[in-house]
Amino acid sequence: MNRFFVLAIATLATAGIVIAAEVKSGLETGEAPTAFNVKDITGPNKGKSLCYRCQYGAKPVTAIFTREVTPELAALVKEVDTAVGVNKDKNHRAFLVLLTDDADAGAKQLEKLAADQKITNVPLTIFDGTAGPAPYKIAKDAAVTVLQWNKMRVQSNHAFDSAKLTDEQVKAVTSDTAKILN
Repeated sequence: MNRFFVLAIATLATAGIVIAAEVKSGLETGEAPTAFNVKDITGPNKGKSLCYRCQYGAKPVTAIFTREVTPELAALVKEVDTAVGVNKDKNHRAFLVLLTDDADAGAKQLEKLAADQKITNVPLTIFDGTAGPAPYKIAKDAAVTVLQWNKMRVQSNHAFDSAKLTDEQVKAVTSDTAKILN
């Protein structure tokens, strides 16, 4: 059995298939998100620094923290953008935070993401530094961390070691939206 497992992993690795695994990162269920500032690149406050956690208050929120922009991440953002649009009557909000040391390059990537995917409901923002806001406990080995909260309490946490997310991982994140809309 162990030989088969090792052989299967070696075969996938040789084929260039990346398996994004969940890692431990971010606030735990029940914890309260704290204030932190980002620079809005594509949202309604484009060009301004602000705190979306503060602006959204106790509303249901999906916050995506990422260190890179990939086609798979774009698919996740598009799904969340659609969910926010469908659930506007429930005050669903979302924002993406790119954790980067190169704000200029990051801004170009986010502008392209917004244009290519026609993102209209999810502000794409930049946090200065790859560590992220300290109280959020974003792990160094997490490429993507998605936190969903309502009434200032985290209801869902997904973290992945690769931004090359599978369709199943995107579905797992988006299906948890129901947890914050009630």
